[in-house]
Amino acid sequence: MTIGLKAVHVSYVAHFLAVLGAILVLVWTIGFRGGLAWESSNKNLIFNIHPVLMLIGLIIIGGQAIMSYKMLPLKKPQKKLVHLTLHAIALALGIIGIYTAFKYHNESNIANLYSLHSWLGIGVISLYGIQWLFGLVVFFYPGGTPSIRKEALPYHVLLGTFVYILALGTASLGYLEKLTFLENNGLAKYGSEAFLVNFTAIVTILYGSFVIFTILSQAPPDEEHDQYGYTPIQNE
Repeated sequence: MTIGLKAVHVSYVAHFLAVLGAILVLVWTIGFRGGLAWESSNKNLIFNIHPVLMLIGLIIIGGQAIMSYKMLPLKKPQKKLVHLTLHAIALALGIIGIYTAFKYHNESNIANLYSLHSWLGIGVISLYGIQWLFGLVVFFYPGGTPSIRKEALPYHVLLGTFVYILALGTASLGYLEKLTFLENNGLAKYGSEAFLVNFTAIVTILYGSFVIFTILSQAPPDEEHDQYGYTPIQNE
């Protein structure tokens, strides 16, 4: 299914929201929460790395990877390499981001994996890793036969879209969970930080929405059919 818009034009909105989201999460963690640190007596600075890497890595860079097939004026092999590389970066940053959450909990004597957000987070990063490995082996190296690729592509696209939407939902739960903790510890419910966190969550959801809109939009004419003779769904 496609919508009657040019993918590259829709992606401009996504790019703007990506920049805005990255700025907002940095303003929150640095301007309101005190900064970022790998080692610190203030363990909150360690935690601050988590939302930054999860948003910029898994959500923003992951979204760029998904859109790359529809928006880049490149040949298919080049798009495939960009797609794979961006997803690898997103996965690596996501793993580090999850590690910092565990590091913060362990050094603060807080239990791990007790919330729905944490359960979904582990599920998302696991599925993301499986999806990346599947794409590497089947579509890149060593690569399957044309018939295997053709059969596997719809499932790869479907799982990739599902994992990305699940990541957006998990991120939204994360904003809610953190803001609830802060408000329970005295943060003003109608203060500037509370509004900033909620607005960052809205921007995150809007960015993800425009990523989906982009992959449902019209690809450049020269990519309508590839060398294997099928119409790409554009999330390989």
